[in-house]
Amino acid sequence: MHEEYKIWARDVLARIEKKMEKVSVRSADKIPYTTKDGVHDDWSGDDRIGWWTNGFWGGMMWQMYELTGQEHYKAVAESVERKLDRVLMDAQSMDHDSGFKWLPTSVNNYRLTGNPASRNRALLAANNLAGRFNHAGQFIRAWNDWGDNGPDRRGWAIIDCMMNLPLLYWASEETKDPRFAQTAMRHADTAARCFVREDGSVNHIVEFDVDSGEMVRSYGGQGYGDGSSWTRGQAWGLYGFAQSFRHTGKREYLDTAVRIADYFIAHIPESGLIPVDFCQPEEPAWEDSTAAAIAASGLLEIWQLLEEKRAHGAGSMESGRKYLEAAVGLLRTLADRRVNWDDAADNLLEKCTAAYHDRDHEFSIIYGDYYLIEALMKLAL
Repeated sequence: MHEEYKIWARDVLARIEKKMEKVSVRSADKIPYTTKDGVHDDWSGDDRIGWWTNGFWGGMMWQMYELTGQEHYKAVAESVERKLDRVLMDAQSMDHDSGFKWLPTSVNNYRLTGNPASRNRALLAANNLAGRFNHAGQFIRAWNDWGDNGPDRRGWAIIDCMMNLPLLYWASEETKDPRFAQTAMRHADTAARCFVREDGSVNHIVEFDVDSGEMVRSYGGQGYGDGSSWTRGQAWGLYGFAQSFRHTGKREYLDTAVRIADYFIAHIPESGLIPVDFCQPEEPAWEDSTAAAIAASGLLEIWQLLEEKRAHGAGSMESGRKYLEAAVGLLRTLADRRVNWDDAADNLLEKCTAAYHDRDHEFSIIYGDYYLIEALMKLAL
């Protein structure tokens, strides 16, 4: 069964490689977030360079470099990484999303080439991320605003940050300094306790008292509302806890990832198309293809972890199969119905949504393309 999936994924990646040959040339000087009339926009200007998604285009170029060995992709990826140096020198831009910016870029560069400048960038980012830790509440705070022009978010943490923790785990492994991993684990422990509900659904935002550390309340954030189930948050959660288990071996993290994954799988619509929120009304039926792609990659991570445990005699023969099959189902639906295969269009995924209550819905978003390719690579290689 897995061999059949592997062949299918390789075929899809071959189609993506063919398209990206043209897209990467057209967008070589950009850091895109979305597309306008099929053309990538550019967020590399001074007013946008700190945006949280700006590592994914460079990450996609490293993906294509791994798949093809073509030096052009390496050159574009390194160009993105150099542009992000401006962010490292801007305190306001250095936030909780350092993992999203420097894991796909600098950590990948260092992993593939041994570039010491990339190692330095990633360690600078990891140190900044670790410095955001609130010791009273045992969480990494989100965002940088202080309430002057809006809510006081000094005590806010978000489920998305589970995906930034691997930067800290990497830093610990690289420097042999346990402080980074200790910080990541404290945040993961808090997230498991305060973000993940009994049924496996997750909160997007949790507010803590900045001085006492006590949990104040949760917020619906980018989902439909308080207490609902924002699908991309579900995907961040199941994937993020799986990664924390991979780096630490702490069984509670894998159990938490599985609980979130089981909730996600149980709520996949018959169509296989993922809504913005599992609790949203039937109409308008907004979709978020990024949630499907991220969840697929996370489900494959869970499958691989369970298979590794089975290989060591610590799991049942059937334990990982449903996560593999759910991931493949999501990927097949995306490839068949939500990927734009036109070489003239710069994006891959369509019908992506950043937040339920935003003005705009169902457009292309760069991280959807990144996680789509990542999931296919896991399945194919």
